[in-house]
Amino acid sequence: MNVYIFEFLGTAMLILLGNGIVANVVLKDSKGSDAGWTGISLAWGIAVFCGVFISADVSGAHLNPAVTIGLAVAGKFSWALVPGYFISQILGAMMGNLLIWLTYKKQYDNTTDPSAILATFSTSPAVRNPFWNFVTEVIGTFTLVFGVFFIAGGSYANEPISLGSLDALPVALLVMGIGFGLGGPTGYAINPARDLGPRVLHMLLPIKHKGKSDWGYAWVPIFGPLLGGSIAALAFLGIGL
Repeated sequence: MNVYIFEFLGTAMLILLGNGIVANVVLKDSKGSDAGWTGISLAWGIAVFCGVFISADVSGAHLNPAVTIGLAVAGKFSWALVPGYFISQILGAMMGNLLIWLTYKKQYDNTTDPSAILATFSTSPAVRNPFWNFVTEVIGTFTLVFGVFFIAGGSYANEPISLGSLDALPVALLVMGIGFGLGGPTGYAINPARDLGPRVLHMLLPIKHKGKSDWGYAWVPIFGPLLGGSIAALAFLGIGL
């Protein structure tokens, strides 16, 4: 049970600080509106650092169903734990975004742009093309999960691996790099829980001017990362053959 609690806590911290910077940048009457993409990419790296550091020594700090599925495909994580990790991550993401809404309540009230409000919960593409948006998410998540295998010191032997607290900084830098290098086309969800949980919350919360939750796009940041994580696992195993 402790592993699920710490996956919940770590993911909540990840989203609180990660989507928190988005809220600071895009919501009306916020003092952080000049932070821009550089601020967003840096803050998401810090968010990953904090989430991993909090949860690594107990749950392995997956904080992301794509990481969980990648480790399971590679034989480094028990399939029996996968559903519980998924649920913990999604609920943690919802909690993190709920705290953002409470923090920025007056800014949400003053913001009339539905796309800006949705951006503080979930991702959307700069140029909407579902196939290429999907490809972008696969590549970004492949980069993340493939890097995690080596950061976590994974061997090719059939033994479990997980992130430790000392891995927090390298993973944070990896996510920053993905944001700076690959994040522009889709906002780099690279994490199904990070997008799905807050999107559900967006649908449920009584936010003025929030508009629709864009469920027609939601499959891209769910299945793209899951496929990218699985391909990363297969590539890692293939190198070890």
